[in-house]
Amino acid sequence: MSDARKQAIADTTVEATVDWWATAISDIEPGVIRMRGYPIEQLINGIGFTDMIWLMLRGELPSPGQSALLEKALVSAVDHGPQAPSIASARMAATCGIGLQGAVSTGVGLLGDVHGGAGQQAMVVYQGIRQAVADGEPLMEAVRRTVADYRAARRFLPGFGHRFHPRDPRRDPLLGAVAEQRDLGVVSGEYLRIATEIEKALETRSGRRVPMNIDGATAVIYAELGFEPELARGLFILSRSVGILAHAWEETAQARRIKGPLPPPLLAAYTGVSERDLDDSGERPE
Repeated sequence: MSDARKQAIADTTVEATVDWWATAISDIEPGVIRMRGYPIEQLINGIGFTDMIWLMLRGELPSPGQSALLEKALVSAVDHGPQAPSIASARMAATCGIGLQGAVSTGVGLLGDVHGGAGQQAMVVYQGIRQAVADGEPLMEAVRRTVADYRAARRFLPGFGHRFHPRDPRRDPLLGAVAEQRDLGVVSGEYLRIATEIEKALETRSGRRVPMNIDGATAVIYAELGFEPELARGLFILSRSVGILAHAWEETAQARRIKGPLPPPLLAAYTGVSERDLDDSGERPE
């Protein structure tokens, strides 16, 4: 070790060392556990899991109305059956001997931009329209412009329409809960109005309306509650992890081994060249 390296180590203070992973979240000492300043004993006896999520992410406890809205969003996104790639992959992984933690991490690992990211993307859209309105553009014009921009780019507007449900059954209770908390003064209702105006402006070429889906509805809740867009995805992952865990555990209990995407004797269709033989001369094409 060089003299300079030895001196750098010697100059590193205890204070610098303990500040390396400094955190405002948890305070842990022998016999002491505090989260955001609250002793864990009090939290265990005093709050529920949804309140704990809010406390850990936001630093303070939510009001009852805020907690109720967050809980509805978390409950709504827990599961969407084995046709969801995150669930299907976790179930397949569970049959491959990698353990429950490996199966769950496999499913969670699939929650990216396309599968799992639409709520975050919808929040960005809502915030963009909100900013345009704050800058003086009328709401309906900002909505129509946004919809037109997505159509011109041949892109799906995140948070609207569903490949499986003509009308997502989770939409109405979630938006109804937001409206209820708006009327109680818990949230402003600003993002609820933006999202419902987008929904009114969206329709197919045949004139069919395109309802909001789970991602659009939970994005309204997370935006109304003041979460950042990236946390919308994080909260979706937290919620969907419950369903992933349940499906992985169910598949584990069935004790099947190496369960593939298709049941035997079905095989994936082959679309390559027809059967052929190597040239007996052993020569390869140049």
